[in-house]
Amino acid sequence: MAATPAWRSALSGLTTRGRSFLAAGLTAVLCAVLLGQSALLSVGLLLAVLPLAAAAMLTRTRYRVASGRRLSPSRAPAGQEARVHLRVDNISRVPTGLLMLEDKVPYVLGPRPRFVLDRVEPHGHREVSYRVRSDLRGRYPLGPLQLRLGDPFGLCELTRAFTAADTLTVVPQVQALPPVRLSGEWTGYGESHSRAVALAGEDDAVPREYRHGDDLRRVHWRSTAKYGELMVRREEAPLRSRATVLLDTRAAGHQGSGPASSFEWAVSAAASVSLHLLERGYTVRLLTDTGDAVSGTAAGSGGFGGASAEAAGVLLDALAMVRYSTGNGLDPAEEVLRLGGEGLVVALLGDLEDEQLAGLARLRRRTSSALAILLDGDSWTLLRGAGTLRTTSGETGEQRSERQTRLLREGGWTVLHARSGDSLPDLWRQADRASATNQGSYTGPGSYWMGRDQA
Repeated sequence: MAATPAWRSALSGLTTRGRSFLAAGLTAVLCAVLLGQSALLSVGLLLAVLPLAAAAMLTRTRYRVASGRRLSPSRAPAGQEARVHLRVDNISRVPTGLLMLEDKVPYVLGPRPRFVLDRVEPHGHREVSYRVRSDLRGRYPLGPLQLRLGDPFGLCELTRAFTAADTLTVVPQVQALPPVRLSGEWTGYGESHSRAVALAGEDDAVPREYRHGDDLRRVHWRSTAKYGELMVRREEAPLRSRATVLLDTRAAGHQGSGPASSFEWAVSAAASVSLHLLERGYTVRLLTDTGDAVSGTAAGSGGFGGASAEAAGVLLDALAMVRYSTGNGLDPAEEVLRLGGEGLVVALLGDLEDEQLAGLARLRRRTSSALAILLDGDSWTLLRGAGTLRTTSGETGEQRSERQTRLLREGGWTVLHARSGDSLPDLWRQADRASATNQGSYTGPGSYWMGRDQA
């Protein structure tokens, strides 16, 4: 494509006022020639020359201006504001004229911000800022920044665009969760846990079920007799506890739409649980029903401590972009758990058939502890007091929920139910009582504290 001539670019930059001046001037010149009025000719020439002179002046302007952008924070929770800071530096030896700034912003973040800078001295700078906000998760481009040059009379404006752009990541809302106790065991241990195992002795070694290829010399006969299946000693356990957060993203499993849907509630809950476990020294793996997994490791070499900002960022970035899947079941995720599902499993599940839940329940033996949060999709579609929804089999939603709860608890899962409007921290506190209730129907090893160091 051929370059646009400078004069054509300058004329295209004429404002409405400049075009009006030019049209009035040409009209006055034409009338002056026809009527022989020299005074009118002088006025017409003045009106016509003013916008052309302004355009020529701006075209020959050689400002050297640099720009920068800073986001605070770079990851903003959905529904909360972030501030964008812009800096413009005049790196030339002459002052600038009137500068108008406009940053390109997606419509979901709000209107495009515009600023007017009167004059920037040589080697000086100006800083401005604006706020953006989105209720929808995602990654949104900001920029490039556009710089408009204008003459003092407002007759012509020329636009120059920078090339740099940034990305604002809107992540799910994260809620602080209280420490609770669940039935289960540590799959790995930090300093305090390594001391506990070292003092326990060989007979108290943490066992696991036998897998193909395990050395038969590691068979733990006391545990084998207790559980009725071949068990081996868990030697050289990893230095960290591991946890998997399973997020059901099937479109068929969720109800509602937008930020108030059950899907968004589940995504926010997955973010809260993941960061809660990271803060307590876990290596957290985020797993979806499609089998896609993202891992994050807490800071430090072992034990507990603050969550690693990098690991938390990786998980939050993944959850910011998660979308509905078209799958019908959890088979890909079950295969991932079957191959490496040791440790704690927290599953956030939408509407599932009994066969799918039965397959998930069978995976309990491969985990040290398992917690399922079943989302009541009907509560996201029915108004309170609007009646009872019945399934195609004629049973109510409560009857179906009780049957599915019993199915998971018989497999050793701790089960919680989430309805529209429920608070995740309040629901999380119930895990302790639900775990204690589940002890009567499942014989599993030990006690498991989330948020308390055991020595």
